[in-house]
Amino acid sequence: MIPQLHHGNGIETPRPAAALAELLADDLTEVERILARTMQSNRPHVAKLVAHLAHYRGKRLRPVLLLLTAQACGGVTNAHHVLAAVVEMIHTATLVHDDILDNASVRRHVSTVNAKWDNSSSVLLGDYLFTHAFHLTATIGDAKACEIIGDATNKVCEGELQQIGERGNLDLSEDDYFRIIDGKTAELTSCCCRLGAMYGDRDDDTIESLARYGRSLGVAFQIADDLLDLVGDERTTGKSLGTDLEQHKLTLPLIWLRDRTTSEQAGRFRQILTSPGNHKREALAPLLTETGALHHARRRAEDFAAQARAELDCLPPSKYRGILEQLTRQVVHRSA
Repeated sequence: MIPQLHHGNGIETPRPAAALAELLADDLTEVERILARTMQSNRPHVAKLVAHLAHYRGKRLRPVLLLLTAQACGGVTNAHHVLAAVVEMIHTATLVHDDILDNASVRRHVSTVNAKWDNSSSVLLGDYLFTHAFHLTATIGDAKACEIIGDATNKVCEGELQQIGERGNLDLSEDDYFRIIDGKTAELTSCCCRLGAMYGDRDDDTIESLARYGRSLGVAFQIADDLLDLVGDERTTGKSLGTDLEQHKLTLPLIWLRDRTTSEQAGRFRQILTSPGNHKREALAPLLTETGALHHARRRAEDFAAQARAELDCLPPSKYRGILEQLTRQVVHRSA
């Protein structure tokens, strides 16, 4: 549990969960209303698929980032509500498609769309979410928002495509890994903070600082997610784990392990990754500990979180800035 923080300026920042429930309740309720209205369908099968997505609801990190940034910049407008719904729809679309790519059967403790129905339904449902997101963006009447969200979505897809292209590449470099997660995860979190600041009428320097905050936070979040895939508990995370290993996708802990093993360990590492079966997480656990791979990945996640916190100096002290600061710690030290 994260303790309460007291800033030197006398502003008390409660724990993120409690603070978000209190400070963003009305805004998140409006975002949910927009999502429900936008995704409503009178076609029974489509309505059934969309209704299943209610089970995918998680931390709502992306709309929360957009709304918190907006509040820290002076206040939330209707455009912020709409754009928060848009980024959540885009994120959900990527989850639906990711579950196909990973052959995942569980998401948020329930069957994935592809497991409950089929891959065809999942592909089209993800597309349905994307098209509704872009249509909704257009309703705020500003082409710049469409341009920013479209560019971010392109980069997310590029990151995912690059990751697919590197499957089975057991020589993937750390630099290439960071390029992949910068696209597939950090681009959208950066976009959220950019939009929150931009539609809060902040100056260009502040907008860029907050976009960098979102990018560093996204990288830290993804490293932590990759750690959970290796050492997390499926009952706690509520999703299929070990999918990176099954797909032969190298993540930061695995890259560190590979580069710091003895010749004997290196042979064992490659044998584990390429052999059939779902034993890989258990078999790799001793090597991950012995080489310090888990510690290294956590430290890198903490480094990116610290970079994110430093970017918040562009904001005046407030409860909202305090929660943005706490989020940098929360995304790294989590179990789900």
